[in-house]
Amino acid sequence: MALISAFALIVNPASPVGTSYAGTMHAVEMAEEYPVVELDSDALDAARLLAERRLPGLVVTDKAGCPQSVLPASQVVRFLVPSYVRDDPSLAGVLNESMADRVADKLGGRTVRSLLPEEVTELPRVNSDDTIVEVAAMMARLRCPLVAVMEDRTLNGVISASRLLQLALAPH
Repeated sequence: MALISAFALIVNPASPVGTSYAGTMHAVEMAEEYPVVELDSDALDAARLLAERRLPGLVVTDKAGCPQSVLPASQVVRFLVPSYVRDDPSLAGVLNESMADRVADKLGGRTVRSLLPEEVTELPRVNSDDTIVEVAAMMARLRCPLVAVMEDRTLNGVISASRLLQLALAPH
């Protein structure tokens, strides 16, 4: 796994995009290349990665590359909206667009760790031999758009909800 700035790209050669599978498919076969970030990565860089690649979220790892959490793009958006506006959305109409101009200021100097919810949640992870139904059940239960595919403590790749749907809806 080559690190690029504090970002890594998990590569799974067993999972060519656009492939449909017959028979039982395992998580390791569904997993795709996917960028991951470390807990102490720059928050602004992570937000730019989410925006530029239109990702639903990022898998967050520790320095050893072991997944710790998933940072949904919606959590980054939530961080940018002042708490008083989240509490009373009618106040959003009185804010001007300069808030969007201050996004970089709000994220600057912060780490990905600071964007994660304070309450620790279960890591959306599946074993490499789990089936498509087990992967779907994990996503549904945790309401998470990404799951990490693990073999012991090694990250083998990531399955996004759109990838799962692509495979589930493919003609058999």
